[in-house]
Amino acid sequence: MPIVKSNAGLRVLVTGGNGFIGIWVVRFLLEQGYTVLGALRSLDRGKKVREYFAPYGDKVQWLVVEDITKASSEGAFDDAVTKVDAIIHMASPANVFSAEPIDFVKVAVDGTTSILRSAVKFGTQVKRVVVTSSCAAVVDRSVKQPAIYNEENWGDEVINVPPGKKAEDLHPIFHYTVSKVLAEKAVWKLYNDHKAEIGWDLVIINPPLVLGPTLLDPKTPADLNASLVRWWDMTSSEKSDDDLKSTYAYVDVRDVATTHVLALSTDEAGGERIITSSGAITYQETGDVLYTLRPELFASGIIHRGNPDVDKTVSINYDPAKRKRIFGDTYRTKEVIFLDTLADFQARGWLEPRK
Repeated sequence: MPIVKSNAGLRVLVTGGNGFIGIWVVRFLLEQGYTVLGALRSLDRGKKVREYFAPYGDKVQWLVVEDITKASSEGAFDDAVTKVDAIIHMASPANVFSAEPIDFVKVAVDGTTSILRSAVKFGTQVKRVVVTSSCAAVVDRSVKQPAIYNEENWGDEVINVPPGKKAEDLHPIFHYTVSKVLAEKAVWKLYNDHKAEIGWDLVIINPPLVLGPTLLDPKTPADLNASLVRWWDMTSSEKSDDDLKSTYAYVDVRDVATTHVLALSTDEAGGERIITSSGAITYQETGDVLYTLRPELFASGIIHRGNPDVDKTVSINYDPAKRKRIFGDTYRTKEVIFLDTLADFQARGWLEPRK
């Protein structure tokens, strides 16, 4: 399998490098000696991330592609892929609440495949392509819970609108899940259709809820990425017992970023779909762990105690066997993730006692 070794001068094209995961990926790439060509929607929107990486000088350069999902942007990466040794594609729409369901799904699929079409046509020196998908594309709701999913599972059942329902009436998370399933399937189809004629192989990374400190500059918790917004809302406000019993899988953003970088140079990762989950937990158990780690935050009303007597049985989880086999078992524990996330919040002045 073709791989990219971490040597000075090797260049990686990165989309979504100004996102929560992406900025960590760019940082780790640069620390490992790679040169980065980052794609931004505009220089103005990418101002903060450009300032953050300014000390690296010409080791990181920026390419402006206003919207890779528009027909007018077809071929926008044709020239860029001729100049890189690898591609890490993370750019994807996340704010499902701001788009029509059909449009959102189309944007996710088109945005994920457009850069790969350029790689098929012109990426003659590209050796590996890493694409960020999601555990949302893995969860198979036809499997009886409690369930443990692996890379063989797909969320195909969400592609069809439930009987008696209209797509526009369903919860936005439904459309997010559909977009992730269809986008990842489109990537695998494109790759397999052209496998005999290309010189690169494909790695898909599937993370669950991504937590941890951010390198971006959010002014309030509402400005965080969707995963952290969800986690903070569930832990910092009163919730029903049903909410507290709900399960989520988690992973640290730094571990996800490290996995993306390792995927460039790890031979065994080629052609693989890899779940990057650290574990799973209910929101009530999250509160219990936080109560042990930072009891003062409960005393001041910053975090709510929930209901310690509620059922804390985990309903879904992910098999880490493939990840451990390929990359080792070095992911952070939930205690470290939670503490580091809260420490980041505290440094931003968000953990002040409620009056």
